[in-house]
Amino acid sequence: MKAVYLLAPLAPLAGAILAGLFGRALGRAGAHTVTIVGVLASFVASCWILADVLQGNTFNGSVYTWLTSSGVRLEIGFLIDRLSALMMVVVTFVSLMVHVYTIGYMAEDPGYQRFFAYISLFTFSMLMLVMANNFLQLFFGWEAVGLVSYLLIGFWYTRPTAIHANLKAFLVNRVGDFGFILGIGLVLAHFGSLDYTQVFGQAPALAGRTIEVLPGSGWLLLSVICICLFIGAMGKSAQFPLHVWLPDSMEGPTPISALIHAATMVTAGIFMVARMAPLYELSPTARSVVLVIGGITALSMALVALTQYDIKRVIAYSTLSQLGYMTVALGASAYSVAIFHLMTHAFFKALLFLGAGSVIIALHHEQDMRRMGGLSRTMPITYWTVLIGAISSVGIPGFAGFFSKDLIIEAARHAMIPGAGFAYVSVLLCVFVTAAYTFRMVFMAFHGLPRFDAAHPPHESPKVVTVPLVLLAIPSVFAGWLVGDFADVGSPWTFVAHGLVSPPFWLALAGIVVAYVLYRLRTDLPKRIAMRLGPLYAVVERKYGFDELYAWLFGAGARMLGTGLWKAGDQTFIDGLAVNGSARVVGWFSALASLLQSGMIYRYASAMLLGVVLMTYWFLGT
Repeated sequence: MKAVYLLAPLAPLAGAILAGLFGRALGRAGAHTVTIVGVLASFVASCWILADVLQGNTFNGSVYTWLTSSGVRLEIGFLIDRLSALMMVVVTFVSLMVHVYTIGYMAEDPGYQRFFAYISLFTFSMLMLVMANNFLQLFFGWEAVGLVSYLLIGFWYTRPTAIHANLKAFLVNRVGDFGFILGIGLVLAHFGSLDYTQVFGQAPALAGRTIEVLPGSGWLLLSVICICLFIGAMGKSAQFPLHVWLPDSMEGPTPISALIHAATMVTAGIFMVARMAPLYELSPTARSVVLVIGGITALSMALVALTQYDIKRVIAYSTLSQLGYMTVALGASAYSVAIFHLMTHAFFKALLFLGAGSVIIALHHEQDMRRMGGLSRTMPITYWTVLIGAISSVGIPGFAGFFSKDLIIEAARHAMIPGAGFAYVSVLLCVFVTAAYTFRMVFMAFHGLPRFDAAHPPHESPKVVTVPLVLLAIPSVFAGWLVGDFADVGSPWTFVAHGLVSPPFWLALAGIVVAYVLYRLRTDLPKRIAMRLGPLYAVVERKYGFDELYAWLFGAGARMLGTGLWKAGDQTFIDGLAVNGSARVVGWFSALASLLQSGMIYRYASAMLLGVVLMTYWFLGT
């Protein structure tokens, strides 16, 4: 099986190398063929691996030893268990759908081959992350997905907004990654190993050890490690307050929005915390932090989605909110539920993003929902698949999103650590808000009177776009039935029946009704409500001012520091004193010396005579 393990990540890497280095020779068809074949081979291998794992076969071993230093082995190795195998299948399936969809979406783009090379390389990086059995390889995959996402968000590099967005994503993730590498450094310093198995085995013995983060104050070592690692997850999975990069990443092409926001980069942090469950279970403090941050992210980002009109940004803020749900599950120790929601979210969120891309294609790259409307009649396949994704996202009983979302709400309700009550209220209220903003998008884009340019009427997208939508719609409905664990309730039908009488269902239904009234029956009300709310609405619409705060605090602060170093350090000290000052001293000395070295004999004779007189006076005086 080791050959199959190697095939899974290396097949996309081979496709990326061929398309990236030999794209011109291969041509467009050749570039998308080699990358799609590579990802398809990876998907088949991942399915084979998952089937093997479900039969009880796991693997944890080294593939390649990079170096050994002071007894610490730095290796490339794989840990293949249920968690990694499920993630591999989800990542490769969504990536395969995105690859196929890209043929239609990027058909006329001059960077066609480069784009396929990037997304295939992205898939390789994510697979190396989820298959890792040690912190070194985890960090390699972690940074690799960050680097490739930087290239993908700024793919249209002639747009200033795209360059701003990819720099923002890169810098915000560096903040999180600083905490992440501190956590890994603490693991190496105190455990003497980077191997998961060895670290997890030693963790109970070190549960009571303290370190001084600040002089005179002792902190539990495992709490510090877990919080540092979670700071990395906050950056990668866009949790409050490191969430600001993700909505701006919409500047990249729509296939990238689906790939980054559905099953790959933003879920890396969720996967990492789930993988580190043996450490987090020994630190209630860290889990409380995770729980509260998840609750804040879920509700606050859902509210922002209600104020947005860019269809991709609405879905982006939906991603932030759903990531908050997963984080709440992690904090409540429901790690399997978090991964369950990660999987169902991957399907319905990729479906929503690719459906939005289909709309954007049909409307000649129009993204403002105020210029859409009535698309259900001209784009039936896109409409029905997006509707399935919306229903699943809302959590209507029977659809995939319902099973995982309800389990998260129940986990938060039964959690006993500090912050659990806040998180439960947040995710419960978020059900209503999610239904409202999701069906607001559906009603504005697909229902009502057409508001688009009548001179260019929309039409259904080509099959390379609609087929991936249909294939993603299928697991958006049935994934929960096939993967969910219903041992406690008897059957999925029992779970669905219970969901029909639970508060989340009625909150979701209320949200849909409110969206219907506001955006189908009384379309004048949203503007009036916004005016009535006044400053409160403005604060939410401006994303709580975090962009402005960070621009002032860090952007302006960095510019102020740079200006100070330039004015005081460079101009005043280096140029003024060190360079120009030394030149002026030499000039003054040369001017004084030139008075004595005039070249006139009578001046030299006078100086000699004066010298003789002074020496005579000195001798006579002594």
